[in-house]
Formats: sequence, structure tokens, C-alpha cells
Amino acid sequence: MVNDDAGGPAMSGAQGGKSTPVVAVDTGGTFTDLILLYEGSVTALKVPSTPADPAVAVLEGLNKLLAPLPSPRYVLVHGSTVATNAILERKGSRVGLITNAGFEDVIEIGRQNRPQLYALTGTRPPPLVSRDDRIGIEGRTDADGTEHRPTEPEELASLPQRLRGVEAVAVVLLHSYLDPSGEEEVARALAELDTPISVSSRILPEFREFERTSTTVANAYVAPRMAGYLERIRKGAKADRIRIMGSNGGSLPIERAADEPVHTVLSGPAGGVVAALEWGRRGCTDRVLSFDMGGTSTDVSLVPGTLLQTREGEVGGVPIAIPLLDIHTVGAGGGSIARVDPGGALRVGPESAGADPGPISYGRGGNDVTVTDAHVWLGRLPPDGFLGGELGLSRERIGGPMQALATAAGTSPDAVAEGVLEVVNTTMESALRVISVERGVDPSGYDLVAFGGAGGLHAAELVERLGLKSALIPPDPGLLSAHGMLLAPIVRERSLTVLASTDDHEALHLVTAGLGELEEEARAEMMSEGFSPDRLDATRWVDARYEGQSYELRVPARDWIEAFHVAHRERYGYEARSSPVEAVTLRVRLETPGEPVPLSPQESSPSDPTTRSTPVVVGGRTTDAQLITRSAVTARGGIEGPAVVLEYSSTIWCPPGWRLDSGNGGILRLRQGA
Repeated sequence: MVNDDAGGPAMSGAQGGKSTPVVAVDTGGTFTDLILLYEGSVTALKVPSTPADPAVAVLEGLNKLLAPLPSPRYVLVHGSTVATNAILERKGSRVGLITNAGFEDVIEIGRQNRPQLYALTGTRPPPLVSRDDRIGIEGRTDADGTEHRPTEPEELASLPQRLRGVEAVAVVLLHSYLDPSGEEEVARALAELDTPISVSSRILPEFREFERTSTTVANAYVAPRMAGYLERIRKGAKADRIRIMGSNGGSLPIERAADEPVHTVLSGPAGGVVAALEWGRRGCTDRVLSFDMGGTSTDVSLVPGTLLQTREGEVGGVPIAIPLLDIHTVGAGGGSIARVDPGGALRVGPESAGADPGPISYGRGGNDVTVTDAHVWLGRLPPDGFLGGELGLSRERIGGPMQALATAAGTSPDAVAEGVLEVVNTTMESALRVISVERGVDPSGYDLVAFGGAGGLHAAELVERLGLKSALIPPDPGLLSAHGMLLAPIVRERSLTVLASTDDHEALHLVTAGLGELEEEARAEMMSEGFSPDRLDATRWVDARYEGQSYELRVPARDWIEAFHVAHRERYGYEARSSPVEAVTLRVRLETPGEPVPLSPQESSPSDPTTRSTPVVVGGRTTDAQLITRSAVTARGGIEGPAVVLEYSSTIWCPPGWRLDSGNGGILRLRQGA
């Protein structure tokens, strides 16, 4: 992919590509990453994020990246955090909820889950829609899809007036997955409001009222803000076509992202997991732990040869039941702030200095010691090696705050800086154990794919703590999520709850016909967007269970009954072939390949073979380490630690007793021992 040495330009290049320019943009909390794929080369750029208005950094980066091109025509693939942040920060829109009379409080009652199992008085965030903005109507559909009671025209006509003042509307009626006509009738009655309307039978045509309600309300909550953001991007970017990275590992058209922004809640991290699997395969393994450490958070995912999805996701305490890549996030990043708590313990995060003001070493007004500052203080992040020297870091500015933190902790500045790294490593180790050990997976057979701007600085310690095989560090790891957005397929997913039991002789026909209809809907939509039918691959699943069970197992649609028996035995240790099997929800995924992104790097400038020495604090002692460019490591085939390896988008720390070897496509493998 992309490489550059410390003295090179502020961008980096690689061989391969496609004649039509394609740009991928990943908005992070500290930096916004851009990759341009054009005429046999990949060009990468990082610009500081603008949290107050993320579009400013995106458009600034696009203008800088596209300026040398002879033609303004290009395709944009964008990963956005707007929907995620709106939910996390509770800065979405005022939502009105239309539901059945008597079910107005489903969104608040929720399930009997207890996140704080041992708390005498549990707490949870308030619902995204207030009680005053929930309206129950008398119309009702029964569980078999028949109309139990019609909604009176007068009641429908009164809804716009009752919803005056709301900025978005969610419509969630009982059993609308069987008959969406009631919800569509309500949506038509609300057309005069001129506000975004989220209809559950379009967003999530599945049973379980709480999850469907929560997901639809979340969609409505972020819709106005996301629509406004995407409109600014559309007008400012002037791209021929814009795709938005979805949470399921595929991209979707900008129009659908504006209507159904809930599908983008894990937009950025999803791109990183897609790329981690691809680079793991380049490193001759597909069993990897994806480790993405950025400026504000760390995203980790278990990838046992395939991308794992979940439909039990949660963002800021809000259940989201759409397909999501199974990603676990913790508040640990380069900008995470260190402090001493009232009990005298050193804490790091989840508060972050972000892009503004950023770490102290950035020289932008930050006053709190961060993880990045600890690395600069200890010598693992050379002040003149950040972003190819474009953004110089100041070690001198850190001295006073670091001494103050050390005094509060009762130790020396060097010791407290190493303590900051130990604490944040423990947080990230715990996150990696959540997705592996706590799920019954032995991580010792896995490699860590480390990326993000800070991933290479912590990879060795995490490999040692978890007993992993090694760490694989792709070229330009700080831009890997944007790389994954180029690689990601264009995807449409469709689902429908049918509740068809094998006791009913029509069950097999219902399942086959339903899957066919879902696939045709998705196929027609993608073909209308210009995708060739010859390049569309369909995958079908059935969520099945034994009658009377509460939860389902997803199995391939082909021979789904037999597949369910086998899956149930593997999961629970027994099967009940005499019991009827129920097809609960049908699922179809249609996809076409993403961009053919090159993986073999080509240096944009000659490799610098020279190596100089730099002081680094390790275990309380100052030692000399090699300071070397990544291109020089690749040219040599490998080096032994201690070493600090510089490239444009990231820095790698190779501790004493560790070795860094060059592999396929320019990937580096970090492992313990000579």
C-alpha cells in the first residue's frame, strides 16, 4: 500500500489502481484520513479533524488531494461518525414517536437486561424520545397480520397538529413486518410536516417490538443532522457519485444513508476491520484480532477467517438491531487524558483531548498529559517524525504538566509516563480479551493486525500480554480504515420476519418465496444504480429455532432445516429432531466488489538507508534505540529492537528483544525473539 519516510513529503504513494479517481475518507476524532486511488497510484493524506463541523476537514482534505488532478470527476467513499456522535453526545433531534395505544412506553421499558448486575440501583440512559412526544393511536394489526381495528381518518388527520415542534418522526406499529400498510398510512398522513419520517417496516421489518422501536427511533434521532451533513458533503465535494460506508462492512448510496443513517453508526471502524482481514491474508493468516488505536478510542474485533456480524449492537446505551460488524470500542487513544484520581490511582481516559486542543505536544493549547505526550516524553514518538515532519511535536511543553502529574502520583516524570502507557495497555488488553477469551476463543492462535495512528506503538506489549503469535502492521497503518472503505463491497441487505413452522406444510414454500422476493428487491435496487447483474453475488440465510425457543440461530438457506439441527447441536450440545423448526426471519445479502486496491507498495521517494540513534526510556532506564524509516526496514528485510520505525501515518515501537521482519506486500511482522 502506502509508505513514506520521515523526511518525505506530506503524502505517500503506492503502485496499482484504477483509471477513474476514487477517494476514500475516514473521519476520526483527531485526524481525517483520505486515500486517492488514481491511474496506478495510491496517494494518502491526513488532516486535523474539525469536531465542530466534520465536513470542514473533509472538504479541505479533498481540495488538497484532488488539486493536482486534470479532471474534477471522481467517486467518493466516506466513513462518517456524525450518526455515532449524535447518539453518544445526545445531540440529535427532537423525535415524535407514533405507535399503538398502550405501547407508548415500550421504548422506555425495554428488556429485563441488567447492565450493572450487582448494582442495588441500576442506571441507564434515558430514551431518545421524551414521554410527551409519544403518541398512541387506536389502529391495530394482530400477530397473524390481519387488521384487528382500523385507524380512524380523524385520528390520522390530527397527527400533524399533535406533532408540531418535533424535528423527526418514528412510526412503529405492532406486527408491521407482516402488513406495513398501517405504517404507510400514517406516513402519508404526516407528509405535510416536511420532517424526516422513519418507518419501521422500511428500516427493520422484523419482530421484537422493543428492538424495532429502538432502532427506528435512533434512525429518526440522527436523520436531520445526518441529512444536513451529507448535503454539505454532496455540494462541497462535487463528486460524480458518493457512497457511505455502512456498519455491516459494505457501502451504500448517499441517498439511502440520508434516509436510513442508523446503518452508519459504525461507519469508520467497519472499514478498518475489512482491511485488517485483507492484510491478515497478505500476511498468510486469516485468524486475526483487529486492533485500531486512533486519537480518541480503540476499536477491536475478532476475525476468525471471516467478518463477524451481530444484530445485538448498542451505541451509547441504545440498542441497534441492524446488521453490524462485531466491534468492541473502548475510550483509549493517543489523545486519552491521564489523571490521578482522589484515591491516588493513575487513570487514563475515556476523556480525550481530541483534535482541539489535542495533546500538549501538538502546541495547540492542550494542558493535560495524554498517551501521545507520554510517548513523546519517553522518546518513542520523535518530535520531528510525526506525519513526515509536517506536524512537529514539542517535548519541552510537556515538562511542566508531566512533572505535575508525577508529583500527584508520588513518582518521577519518566515513571509516570511509563505508567500512563501501562494503564492504557491494560484497558486495551481487556478489550481484546472481551472479544476473544470471554467468548471462549484462545487468542494464542491469532495474530494482531495493528493499525490506526497509535497502533504500532502498543502492538508489542499487547502481543506479549495476550500470548499472541505476532503483530502484523500494514503499510500506512494510520490510514487503514480508509483503505478498507475502498476494498469494501457495495452491499444491500434485506430481511423479513415470517414465523413459518415446519408443522405447516406451506412453510418451505413461504421461506423459498420470501427469500426470492427479498433478493429481487435488492437486485432491482442495485441494477437501478448501474451495477451489472453479472457482478452481483447473493447470500441467503434463515434465522431458525425450535418452536417455543426465544432466540434463533442463523443458518444458510440451502437445506436450512438440517443446517439448523447441526448448528443447534454444535452450539448447545443437543438437537431435537422431533420438534418443529420455525423459520423466524429471512435474510438476503447482495453485494458487488469494491475497488481493486493495490497492496504492493512502491516508494514515492528513495529509501533512506541511514540509521541514527535516539534515546528511549524503557523500564525506567534510558537506552539507545535505532531511529529508522519503514522503507529502510523493508529494504533490509528486517531489524532487531530496540527501534523506533517512522512512516507518514504512524510510528512503530520495536522493544528490546523483539524483531521486525518485512513480509508480503510490505507488511511488517513484529514478534518476540531474534
